[in-house]
Amino acid sequence: MDKLLETVKVGIADMNIVKTPNLIRTSGLGSCVGVVVFDLSFGIAGLAHVMLPDSSLAKGAAFNSAKYADTAIRELVSCMSKNGARSSCLKAKIAGGAQMFQFSSGSDLMRIGPRNVEAVKKELAILKIAILAEDVGGNSGRTIEFNPKTGKLNIRTVNKGEFVI
Repeated sequence: MDKLLETVKVGIADMNIVKTPNLIRTSGLGSCVGVVVFDLSFGIAGLAHVMLPDSSLAKGAAFNSAKYADTAIRELVSCMSKNGARSSCLKAKIAGGAQMFQFSSGSDLMRIGPRNVEAVKKELAILKIAILAEDVGGNSGRTIEFNPKTGKLNIRTVNKGEFVI
C-alpha cells in the first residue's frame, strides 16, 4: 500500500528533513534564505529557513541554531547524515535573500537579505556542498517547496509567479 504523500512545513528560523515521497516547504522568505540540502541517491532533503547571517551576536539562553546561516546549515547536514545522507553526495539549492525595504542610508546592517545570501554561500563552500541552482535577491517574498525524489525546487513569488529550478 502506498504511503500518503505529506508536505512537511518549516517555519521561520526552523529546519527539518524529509525522505521521498514527502515534500518539504517553507513560506515567508523575504530577507530570509531557504537553504535546501539534498542527497538524491537516497531521496533525502533538508530545509533550513535562515533568518540572520551570523550567530556571533546571539545572546541569551534560548539560542536557536536554525536561525543563523553559520549554525543552521551545519546542524542540518549533521541531521541528514544521521538519517542516511552521504556528505560527499550533498548538493544545495537556495532561494530568498530579498531586499524587502529600501533604505536611504547605505548601512550594511540594513542589507539583511544580501548578507544572508553571502553567509549561506560561504557556509556551503566551507562544507564543500555545491549550489546547483538559486533564486536570490530582488524585492519579493517567496514560498518554496522541494521534492527529494525529483530534485526540483518549486518557487512561488508575488511578482514572478511560479517556476521551478
